[in-house]
Amino acid sequence: MRAATASLFALLLTAVVSAQQADVHVLPLRGNVYLLVGAGANITLSVGKEGVLLVDAGTAQMADKVVAAIAQLSKDVNAATVAKPCAGLGCSGNEFASFLGTIASPAPPKPIQYIVNTSADPDHTGGNAKIAAAGTTIGGGPGLGQFVGIVKESATIYAHENVLERMSAAKLPTASLPTESYPADFKQYFNGEGIHLIHQKTAHSDGDTIVHFRGSDVISAGDTLSTMSYPTFDIAKGGSINGIIASLNDLLDLAIAEYQTEGGTLIIPGHGRVCDSADLATYRDMVTIIRDRVQDAIKRGLTLDQVKAARLTKDYDPRYDVPNWTKDQFIEAVYRSLSGKK
Repeated sequence: MRAATASLFALLLTAVVSAQQADVHVLPLRGNVYLLVGAGANITLSVGKEGVLLVDAGTAQMADKVVAAIAQLSKDVNAATVAKPCAGLGCSGNEFASFLGTIASPAPPKPIQYIVNTSADPDHTGGNAKIAAAGTTIGGGPGLGQFVGIVKESATIYAHENVLERMSAAKLPTASLPTESYPADFKQYFNGEGIHLIHQKTAHSDGDTIVHFRGSDVISAGDTLSTMSYPTFDIAKGGSINGIIASLNDLLDLAIAEYQTEGGTLIIPGHGRVCDSADLATYRDMVTIIRDRVQDAIKRGLTLDQVKAARLTKDYDPRYDVPNWTKDQFIEAVYRSLSGKK
């Protein structure tokens, strides 16, 4: 009986966990900026008077839930103060029902105008087609918010040109592809603040972008940073361990701590919790220490198998060794990146 009860409890717990994993949640961060979690990669949102900008689009499977969550959030953020209807004797002003209905109604939600893809990975781009189709670009670009009055019946998708080339080469549907690309950094003003798209040349890949919301002081880091695993990078797609470290250092240069490296600028990783400068520095130091250990092993002539056997990451494995990117996969990527052996 106890075994059957335990088994039933395990099934119920699994069902609850699965249901929770299928939900998306919105976390207010600062200013116009929000974090949406549960859709694959973290999604950063700028929601304000001009509309909605997304950094990354999550997976294709979660796109409908993302669109619904954004619609509700935009409605809440932009809702007008509801006027009290007035009719009958003693009521001043216009008493026509149609007029009263207009002034008493909350403002409609602002449209999804822009999507920025920080990389070409499916957990960042899978929702592109559905989310873009649910949006409207009020402005023709190039440039966020320019040429107001020109309307396009979908959101504009921005990405570095290497991301566009890689997604096009994979023969993905046209609706999923970026509609605007840039060869280097890109700056524009949206929802009352400057937004800086900064290309990272050889980090997770050769097309990574980090996005700095300068007024809100929030940075969306993409897969350069993860609090849930060792950093992932693909050598075949232009990634490298030294590029990852350089990108982490760039993030540290952009971030400003409030007190003794704590607080201040908020950094959103591609996966995991929101970070500050202290979290970022700790992660950078971990990656740098492992890089230096592997570099020393290569100089001493150790083979890849010998480096794996040396367990150079053992003091960090309890936190960062995960099934979808194991310590051995990470060490192999670092070894090949430093040794030049593809």
